[in-house]
Amino acid sequence: MGKNEEFFLRAQQCIPGGVNSPVRAFKKVGGTPRFIIKGQGPYMFDAEGKRYIDHVLSWGPLILGHCHPEVISAVKEQVNSGTSYGAPTELEILMAEEICNAIPSIEQVRFVNSGTEATMSAIRLARAYTKRKTIVKFEGCYHGHVDSLLAKAGSGAMTFSLPDSSGVPSEITATTAVLKYNDIAGFKSFMDKNGESVAAVIVEPVAGNMGVVLPEKGFLETLRQSTLENKALLIFDEVITGFRLCYGGFQDILGIRPDITCLGKIIGGGMPVGAFGASRDIMSMLAPSGPVYQAGTLSGNPVAMAAGLATLKVLKRENPYPGLEKTMSEFSNEVLDIAKSAGLAFTINHIGSMAGLFFNKGPVKGLDTVMQSDTQAYADLFHYLLDQGIYIAPSPFEAFFISTAHVRDVMEKTLYSMKEYVMNQA
Repeated sequence: MGKNEEFFLRAQQCIPGGVNSPVRAFKKVGGTPRFIIKGQGPYMFDAEGKRYIDHVLSWGPLILGHCHPEVISAVKEQVNSGTSYGAPTELEILMAEEICNAIPSIEQVRFVNSGTEATMSAIRLARAYTKRKTIVKFEGCYHGHVDSLLAKAGSGAMTFSLPDSSGVPSEITATTAVLKYNDIAGFKSFMDKNGESVAAVIVEPVAGNMGVVLPEKGFLETLRQSTLENKALLIFDEVITGFRLCYGGFQDILGIRPDITCLGKIIGGGMPVGAFGASRDIMSMLAPSGPVYQAGTLSGNPVAMAAGLATLKVLKRENPYPGLEKTMSEFSNEVLDIAKSAGLAFTINHIGSMAGLFFNKGPVKGLDTVMQSDTQAYADLFHYLLDQGIYIAPSPFEAFFISTAHVRDVMEKTLYSMKEYVMNQA
């Protein structure tokens, strides 16, 4: 018995399912999870010493790869001064200033410890500000395990074929309206009938939890126009896209300003973090300034702030985004070309440094087409690549990432293995 299997058996005795986040259990692809002992650059190493090219990157945060020296240095320096104080620090101010300067729609920001906390707090704030109850979300968009948002969510919920979670009362999800992503006509129709009762519309501007699904032209613009007309708020969940596609939010690329923005992942540099921000007017509703209560013992944790600031410093100085886009575009196009020549039904949706891999002839524009994909074929690809020392998401409903550490030689290895797999299917 190998160490990965030994650890998994031990873990199942003391941790539900043997993991602390469901998708890690490999349920949708089968097999034994890999227990990781370290990461370096584009690589992870498991308990048995095997090296993997990492295309999960902690599910998105590690845009600089594992153990970037400036991030590690910042973390070590802070740890030597303490890990947590339960009191304000200058690091929180520096991080808040950096985010506010980078994202024009954010004038003030509140730090929390996860993307789930950020979206949960954002919808509470939106309901208080508008004095309305209904939240609109979209099929396949996952906004964390918030009770009222676990309705036709993507990511782990889809992996387990559970669009809703046990333990969530119907009375709570009754306040959530679920519409189709990229369905402009359907959204307009709903808002025409119900707009006056809508507190907020929450959306991943690029869906990253049903694979990667891009917004069609006019979709996000319609959300912005309709929410303004109905005096509802627009919430962009940029937990994945924030600082991944450009220095700031995807909203800056679009030229759309949401009312509230949720952030996470990259702004923590690999440490647990979340944030939500908006105008001063909206944020003034938060305690201690206003009546909306939100708190957290470890919010604004100095180690997370140090790691996040170091990451943002490198991104701002080096502007790796054009290079990441070029690398991902070239990779995706080469894989698609070989899949087409082999007659394989395969689609890659990609933008910047993130992509969605679908065994589907495409196009993939929403949850309905995502669910037409061959999930067994994805599982076969997953294990083939795993054997080759390449780690992609253990679920067909998650994103494929690259980092600045994924240099040419690294990507050529992944590309060669992908091509080899595709040719074997021909």
